Amino acid sequence: MPTLGPSSTIPNDARGAAIALGKFDGVHAGHQAVIASAHQAAESLGVPLGVAVFEPHPFRFFNPSAPPFRLQNASQRVRALSELGVDDVFELGFDAELAALSDREFAKLVLRDLLGVAHVSVGADFRFGKGRCGDVESLTRLGAEFGFSVDAIQPIGGAQKISSTHIRAALERGDMDAVTDALTRPWAIEGEVLQGFQRGRTLGFATANVALGEYARPRLGVYAVRVDVGDDVLLPGVASVGVNPTVGALPEPLLEAHLFDFSGDLYGQTIEVELIAFLRDEAKFDSLGELKRQMTQDVIDARRALIGS
Repeated sequence: MPTLGPSSTIPNDARGAAIALGKFDGVHAGHQAVIASAHQAAESLGVPLGVAVFEPHPFRFFNPSAPPFRLQNASQRVRALSELGVDDVFELGFDAELAALSDREFAKLVLRDLLGVAHVSVGADFRFGKGRCGDVESLTRLGAEFGFSVDAIQPIGGAQKISSTHIRAALERGDMDAVTDALTRPWAIEGEVLQGFQRGRTLGFATANVALGEYARPRLGVYAVRVDVGDDVLLPGVASVGVNPTVGALPEPLLEAHLFDFSGDLYGQTIEVELIAFLRDEAKFDSLGELKRQMTQDVIDARRALIGS
């Protein structure tokens, strides 16, 4: 998917959509409410449904050294949006040029000239333009000037409003039920299976290892998981997210997933690991024998957790 800037062009048949506009990291229940508003407008106006997202995430642009925080990678976000009936996803390249636009310039150059939008739905707390100068009020005023309607959607979830920040906090606690409820699906890490040290194989628990990259760091420990190994084939398993202190601490946390009753070779393939339930914190064991006994118990606990999920 090409990344668009204010001076980009898009095909004429991609213009004129009713869009939801925002970062949409996670495509959680709150985001889905904004997209549902745009969907309603698209049906009313007889135009396609689009979503315009900023990539990279504006927080990363302004804070390049911040710790990893993403809830999804770009391909996961596109799939989640497609499942909601979105026809077109527009990635707006968030760079110095875009960050320097005033709210009026953004509305004119991006929303009117580039996308030619018929309608824009945003969250009620949406801010845009240089220094976050624009808000829903200014967007509505600019929409009237440039020929598109605007809807602002209030947060959902009451006092504990659903937000990406709320979900990251739940991940840090290992509260996967809260995460799943807010996302309306399990949280998942997607990545290429890496060649590891094969220590798990020597213990009888071969693992598929995936780097966490830009994903937010969940509570370090052991999880019951389901793993999509391709073609929507979901396999049960147990995974460790951590630095593996017993056999030599890693410099960065790694996801190591052991798939039950699976003997294939996944090296180099892209898999998606859904974290279903937190089982225990990461621990350092005095011997490999003690570690193996605990891993055996982890498999039992994970199977039990997955039966009820």
